[in-house]
This record gives sequence, structure tokens and C-alpha cells, in this order.
Amino acid sequence: MKKTALYDWHQRHGARIIDFGGYLMPVQYSGIIAEHRAVRSGAGLFDVSHMGNFVVRGGGATRFLQHMTSNDVSRLSDGEAQYTLMLYPDGGIVDDLIIYRMARDTWFMVVNASNMEKDFEWLMQHVGEFDDVTLENRTDDLSLIALQGPESMSVLEKVFPGVSPSLPKPFTFSTQRFHEYEAVIAATGYTGEKGVEISLPNEGAEALWQALMDAGQDVGIAPIGLGARDTLRLEMGYPLYGHEIDRTTNPLEARLKWVTRLEKEEFIGKDACLEVFRNPQRTVTGFIMQERAIPRQGFTLYNLKKEPVGEVCSGTMSPTLQKPLGTASILREYMAPGTPVLLEVRGRYFRGQVEQLPFVNNS
Repeated sequence: MKKTALYDWHQRHGARIIDFGGYLMPVQYSGIIAEHRAVRSGAGLFDVSHMGNFVVRGGGATRFLQHMTSNDVSRLSDGEAQYTLMLYPDGGIVDDLIIYRMARDTWFMVVNASNMEKDFEWLMQHVGEFDDVTLENRTDDLSLIALQGPESMSVLEKVFPGVSPSLPKPFTFSTQRFHEYEAVIAATGYTGEKGVEISLPNEGAEALWQALMDAGQDVGIAPIGLGARDTLRLEMGYPLYGHEIDRTTNPLEARLKWVTRLEKEEFIGKDACLEVFRNPQRTVTGFIMQERAIPRQGFTLYNLKKEPVGEVCSGTMSPTLQKPLGTASILREYMAPGTPVLLEVRGRYFRGQVEQLPFVNNS
């Protein structure tokens, strides 16, 4: 089992630790609902150092990434980032990730923790097809801290004065100094709230974490575990690998056409995506229960004739709306908001209806 550089801090502050993607990670501190509400109302701090970190360098790096990912990296300038996908030739999703353009010939990639080894192997299988490209796995060297919530930027300014103007819009980033360490501060996150994700060497992680906690005391900042991270992203309808997307999912049937640039000359999986584009059968949508039943991954959704029409991807009791809700992969003819559905739980059927994503408004 691996530990992040913040593991000892989590233990000292009463976190409940679980195995997640091969790492010992905090799932909660004070409780999922309290932590969820802290992020929606003030600020929360997440240790996401288990995420994979790769560096791609060389004169051929841009062509390599254009081939390997579904979005268009040629649109990026230095200091900009992009949400994208890696696909298999049949259109199945290898992973979803964020790419950062550090310089014309230097790129940084953040991938899902559970997919890190698989992703690196997939990239290594193809890097030899391109001249002047090197690939480096920096996962064990770097920590990633997410500061999220409507008060997050006021907290950030206390630790990094003057940084806000260098982040003019979402998916931009800047490089700052924290003590003797170089920190990359990106206007990205997984909660739907204002916030940043900060990457820096492991050696500086605990000092930065504590500095942010101290700076956020007046806005009620709280450490947040993986449990609330999941309920926050689900209220926003953000996909999670292994739930809304996986090896069998085509992005055009998972609400991810916006990062699948079919106009690009080529990328792995493009032909399969074009086929689905011509005749999509399914989509991912939200639904809210009208009766008290908690949807769980793998549960079946039915129409009013009790014919199966979808399968639950993720589900929870929403801390914000105080209603059971979830996402589902569903036949497109049932995707319209307001469409009634039935959720089967242990042989009983409970009423719900399709809901437009996201479920909540963000800050």
C-alpha cells in the first residue's frame, strides 16, 4: 500500500483511512455530509496526491498527444489546460484526464489513480511511433492538493498573494513559489465550485496544506475526504471512471462529445466515434427519486411498463437537495427531463424521473 506525503497529517487529525487505488487515503474526517456542505458554503481541502502525473517532452510531443487524446491540444497556449480522453481503437475509454501545456515542447498530464499504471503503459506502447518524444512518470515525486469552494480564492490569496489575476478563467494555470518549491496552481477541480488544484514536490506538501488550513480558518475551511469528493462531483454530473465511463463506453454515449473533436485529422478511436455519432443508442443522464430508495451502481431502471431502459452508473443521497439521485446510462428515447422511470431495489419498484444535469448550481 502506498501513502501520500500527507498521510501522517490525515492520521493525526482523525481521518478514516481506506484503500483507494492502491493508496491509503482519507475517506472522511467529520463526516461526509458536513464536509460536503463545507465545500458548497465555504472552502474545503482535498489530498488528491494519488492521481497519476506524467510529463511529455520533445519536439514531437504535440503530434503525439493529438494522436493519443480525443480533444484538440493544438488549441492550447502556454498556461492553459484541457479536459480530454484517451480512447481504444474501438472507442472505449482508456481514461479521462487533464493535459497542461507548460511550454511548446513540455506537457503535464494528470490521470486517474486507479488507471495510472495502465495509462502509462498505453502511452509507452505508442510513444515509439513518434520522433523526439519522451515520457516520464512523476507520480511518486509530486503531491496534488485541491482547494475548492466559494471562499477558496480568498484563502489562496493569503498564501499566494496576487495569484488570482494569473488565473483569468477555468483551465488556466500559473507557476508560483511556495518556500523553495515550485508550485503549479491550476483553476481546475472536481466539485463544481470555484477553486484550484496545486501540484508541488512531496517535500513541500504538508507545509502548504497547513498554510492553507490556517489561512481558511475564518471561512470555516475543512479537510475533505474521498466520500464527499464523490457526492460533490455526482451533484454536478461529472463522470467518474468505472461508473459513468469505462472500457466499454463510447464518449458520444456518455455526454462527452464536447471533448471528442471529430473534426481533428486523426486520433485513436476516431472511426469508432464517427460510427456512434451517426447512430447513437444511449446517453448518460441524471435522475431523481420521488420515493425513498437509494440508487446504487448496477441497479436497473425501467419504464412504466417495467421494461428495462437503463442502468445506474452512480447514486447517492444528495446532501444539498436531500433527495436520492443518480446518473444512468439510458436509452436515448428516455433521456428527456421529466420522463418517469422506475428503480428496482430487491424486487420492489420505486418511482423517479429523469433530471437534467447538473443537479445543483455551483458558485
